[in-house]
Amino acid sequence: MYPPELVKPMIEELTAVGFEELKTAEAVKEALKRAGTTLVVVNSVCGCAARNARPAVIYSLQNAKKPDHLTTVFAGVDREATDEARNFMLPFPPSSPSIALFKDGELVHMLERHHIEGRMAEAIAENLQQAYNEFC
Repeated sequence: MYPPELVKPMIEELTAVGFEELKTAEAVKEALKRAGTTLVVVNSVCGCAARNARPAVIYSLQNAKKPDHLTTVFAGVDREATDEARNFMLPFPPSSPSIALFKDGELVHMLERHHIEGRMAEAIAENLQQAYNEFC
């Protein structure tokens, strides 16, 4: 587990733009029961989360269509919530960071770490915007 003071700015980077922080398995289940589209970001302390994933999801929201609900869990901090979110992401293996789009509780688009690491945030955002245009 990471110290709260270390991860606070990484969490706030997403919550400041409207992401709901999910801290328990029950909160994840409730979030994914909601009608419509839900984006789930598995946040992380790694460099590719800071340089690629978080900026990409923020930039992706500058789109005519976007998810109805924005949520995040933090790997290495909220283990119960992260494990539950990853259960919904099966058959994809655990990956941090990762970004998943759900529609009415069904996984419809997934970006794993290998889709994020080494890619520009703009390219990741464009990938997400295409998914929003299709599913939102």
